[in-house]
Amino acid sequence: MSVTDERERRWRLVLGREARCEGGLSAADQGMDGALEALYNRGDAGSGSAGGGQRSAGLGGSAPRVARWLGDIREYFPTSVVQVMQKDAMDRLGLHQLLLEPEMMEAVEPDVHLVGTLLSLNRVMPDKARESARAVVRRVVDDLERRVAQKTRSLVQGAIDRSVRTHRPRRVADIDWNATIRRNLANYLPEHNTIVPETLVGYGRRSRGVQKDVVLAIDQSGSMASSVVYASVFGAVLASMSTLRTSLVVFDTAVVDLTEQLTDPVEVLFGTQLGGGTHINKAIAYCQGLITKPTDSIFVLISDLYEGGVRAEMLKRVAAMQAAGVQVVVLLALSDEGAPFYDRENASALAEMGVPAFACTPDVFPELMAAAIQGQPLTSWVEKHRDT
Repeated sequence: MSVTDERERRWRLVLGREARCEGGLSAADQGMDGALEALYNRGDAGSGSAGGGQRSAGLGGSAPRVARWLGDIREYFPTSVVQVMQKDAMDRLGLHQLLLEPEMMEAVEPDVHLVGTLLSLNRVMPDKARESARAVVRRVVDDLERRVAQKTRSLVQGAIDRSVRTHRPRRVADIDWNATIRRNLANYLPEHNTIVPETLVGYGRRSRGVQKDVVLAIDQSGSMASSVVYASVFGAVLASMSTLRTSLVVFDTAVVDLTEQLTDPVEVLFGTQLGGGTHINKAIAYCQGLITKPTDSIFVLISDLYEGGVRAEMLKRVAAMQAAGVQVVVLLALSDEGAPFYDRENASALAEMGVPAFACTPDVFPELMAAAIQGQPLTSWVEKHRDT
């Protein structure tokens, strides 16, 4: 695109559909134009129009339309522009009033995406609107906890129990037959086509004290909103288990440790600040300081891997964790949103190190954690669950 065409495109988006421009708009630009028009459109009656041929506020008072618009602007504009448009919506359209009206929450089904929208507005919300938003977030979080808590605790605790080996299993059900067969291959009797299990390998039972450390590092850039919500809920569930020591860290260009708020995932979520850049290396460096028992630790990085820091240092830190015995898990997304956008170069570099980077749905996350706790090769686990 020439400089002239780009200048014409920009003026068309600024002035609106009545601007005289020779070229048309692409599909993406039409989406941007629609989002701009909803906030700054021309002279809609009853919408606070300024008239005079200039764009003016015209998003109107429709709560569902506002909710869709908030999602659109995050898709079409960078974080800095989204923040300006959200502030304009608050000032021009009285958006805080919509957030306080029951019709707003009744028209839009409270879900993870709405929570992400509300959290992205957190810093510009009036206090009363924040109270209303907190109530909606609480409803969504409580529902998610009910759905995932039992399965997560059951699978994770089972994995902890079965991660210890003993040569004196108490019950037949505690025998690990695959490990027992491998241990006794030298005792194979070909004439009987059988193995004599002189040494049994079984699953032990540990005490109720802390057995594993889990460190969750969550990228809070705007594209990771749904992942932040799910990870906060799972973090709270894991933190409720006495056999785990769970830490939760969120990051963009700064790193914030929210471990103390893990008893209440709503507090965790309102401690995040969606948007901004990404400094993965800095986050990993902080998390390395939280790991005191590498061979009994699981580090879960949830990020799209778009690194704004030092890429080489980031990869070196992951390699150091692995060498120390930490089980490293890298999730490109923890959500139901399908294939995420991510930095493929960084994902490939991690895969070459034996750390597959992949998206994970909330339904299978408990199984993933169980596999990590038992020290299973995650590359094999990913292949097994790729079509799940």
